[in-house]
Amino acid sequence: MKPIALIVVIFTQMAYMQAATAEEAKDTTEIPTLERDFVNAIHGFDKAKIIAQFGEPAKADDVKIKGTQKVVASIWQYHFINTAPDGSYYETTELDFIDDKVVQVVFINNDGYEGSDKAQTFEVPTTSPDI
Repeated sequence: MKPIALIVVIFTQMAYMQAATAEEAKDTTEIPTLERDFVNAIHGFDKAKIIAQFGEPAKADDVKIKGTQKVVASIWQYHFINTAPDGSYYETTELDFIDDKVVQVVFINNDGYEGSDKAQTFEVPTTSPDI
């Protein structure tokens, strides 16, 4: 009976170590900056990881529930963090959050204050596409 218990303990510890390694890998994974790769990956990162890589946003607006201070959505803007397929940088990248997750990405070819007549908007996939 003891050998079976020992095997169970070993397999349990191996599973725990694999889960911990996967979590550490996620924490050290860099957010890609190429347009499509960014859109496909950004849903997997929370605000803290985004700030860790890109710093505080140049502009941030919070949407709160009326009568409370609870933030339910945020709009962040960064400058010159994403590249188009030709290698040029978008002047502004807007990240729209609900709670702590990105739900929409907008690439803008201006500073974000002039309007979005030249903006490209992408819905963030909730699962990775099969490419």
